[in-house]
Amino acid sequence: MNPLATELNAVLAETVAGRLLSCFGQRMYFPKGIVVQSAEAGRRAKRFNATAGMACENGQPMILPAVRELTPGFSPAESVAYAPAGGDPEIRGLWKQEILAKNPSLKDRDFSLPIVVPGLTCGVAAAADMFVNPGDTLIMPDLYWDNYELIFADAKQAKCVFFSFFGADGRFNCAAFKEALQKNSAAGKLVILLNFPNNPTGYSPTRAEAQEIARIVKDCAEGGADILVISDDAYYGLFYDEETETQSLFAYFASLHERVLAIKVDGNTKEDFVWGFRVAFLSFGGRGLAASHYEALLTKTNAVLRASISNCSRIAQSIMIRAMKRQGYHAEKAAKLDILKKRYLAVRKILAARKTGKALRELPFNSGYFMSFRCHGLSSDKLRERLLEKGIGAISLQDRLLRVAYQSIDEPGLEEMFAEIFATADELLIDLSETRPGSSQL
Repeated sequence: MNPLATELNAVLAETVAGRLLSCFGQRMYFPKGIVVQSAEAGRRAKRFNATAGMACENGQPMILPAVRELTPGFSPAESVAYAPAGGDPEIRGLWKQEILAKNPSLKDRDFSLPIVVPGLTCGVAAAADMFVNPGDTLIMPDLYWDNYELIFADAKQAKCVFFSFFGADGRFNCAAFKEALQKNSAAGKLVILLNFPNNPTGYSPTRAEAQEIARIVKDCAEGGADILVISDDAYYGLFYDEETETQSLFAYFASLHERVLAIKVDGNTKEDFVWGFRVAFLSFGGRGLAASHYEALLTKTNAVLRASISNCSRIAQSIMIRAMKRQGYHAEKAAKLDILKKRYLAVRKILAARKTGKALRELPFNSGYFMSFRCHGLSSDKLRERLLEKGIGAISLQDRLLRVAYQSIDEPGLEEMFAEIFATADELLIDLSETRPGSSQL
């Protein structure tokens, strides 16, 4: 093992973070090579800097006139230069301020400076690299984003344990969550993955549910298990009901127990409606962790990124730095959220008034982009295909759920779209009944 990795492991040795590290995570270190030496030269080489692999002209990164014309107001250093490893320090600081503003429970609690990752997928995958070994147990709801299986089960060969997302009361199933933790804690290490607002259901826990989730995790930690909790906050902030917990569960987990390490993966990606910018963040929190521990974790995460994507888009970060510093930034976001809330309320009204499509039973939803129907007596994939014939796109999951990204549709089109979905489900049921054994066929 490289001596630099050994040094970092020694810093983390007496912490839950050190115990949770995967074999890959233990081997990670940031080499004192090109990137480190280039950063040092950037501070000290005032005469000639011949370190980074960038062509320069008149002391600035070389840029094509066509690109310069398309990036007015941005210097070449802001638009085409390499971004620092781990992201521009300014955007990292701005994002930490945003996290604190949105999560008042984190005030006076230590957590790491966010590190920039190219999209939330990469953030989740980096967490998997750092902490998941083949055979480790990953606990998550049975309603989940399908990329999780690719990342954890297929790429990392983790053992995925699913619990029922909703209870009979239509709320988050705290009892099933508790049972899953209790049944799988004997190994001494658990990885929990929670995504709120949830994809595909569009559900976020109430404050009472969030408190109960945290209590269950704390009880498991007090029983002797080391626990990593990953909060995938891709759709964070898109809340529409008063009783919904508006703080991230990271705010609960970040100082919950000495045996709990919390990771928050979030970003400008969806919160600021810049999906293709791929600017996201990964933050660490844990009770008893000091600045030196966070620095070691960030260094290892930087190494994971260096070994794969190297660094993130410079111009995307530059744009978001300026946007976040604009006087109207928060007001502009609030205006967009108001549009999304009106769509949500419109869908609620449509569902309350419907008289068709009774084979489709909507799952609870209160946030995010999506709502989902559980299909009874018909295949969600066949329904998806029939809808495509009518020019309507929706997603089939597990051949039992139809996910509708209603926030992709302007409000005037929602009633027509849902009416077509209901009518198509009814048509499909009739077709199926006519082809079943024993049915009359004309």
